[in-house]
Amino acid sequence: MEQTNVRRAAAIAMIAALYTAVSLALAPLSFGIVQIRFSEALGLLAVMSPIGVWGVTLGCLLTNLIGTMLGTTMPPDVVFGTLATLIAAWLSYLLRNVRVKKLVLPAALPPILVNGAVIGAELTFFYSDGFTLGIFYINALSVTLGQIVPCAVLGVLLVYLLERAGLDRKFFVHL
Repeated sequence: MEQTNVRRAAAIAMIAALYTAVSLALAPLSFGIVQIRFSEALGLLAVMSPIGVWGVTLGCLLTNLIGTMLGTTMPPDVVFGTLATLIAAWLSYLLRNVRVKKLVLPAALPPILVNGAVIGAELTFFYSDGFTLGIFYINALSVTLGQIVPCAVLGVLLVYLLERAGLDRKFFVHL
């Protein structure tokens, strides 16, 4: 039992580290009103195990904490960005068995839509001169569009390739 807990913690830490490394390596794209956070593709690992949920959530938390220290984002993103990632990853986990032609496309929708709404609201509320519906729509649309490639393309492809190679079972079955 203890060995399994250590393996789970290690898997969560590896996903979190990869999420953080990719986000920070591509920092100009990972933060701001116009953002494409390629590390969000890892959110689709949630369809394989709850380990993926906790790994991307921890990775997002670390990324936003470091981003705050570097001045690329602000403290509200630590709370709201991390919460959005947790909710989106959990919803993706719940959709893990819903497939379109063997692809996890439905599981890609939560990170796209939840982040679009939550981060769009965050950007509007905390980073503009007051909350207006028009600015919210622009921010939400911008974030939503920025999530499509990482989640619906790269994330779905990642899951497809891992499952096809049998690596989903190798990495996640004993956790």
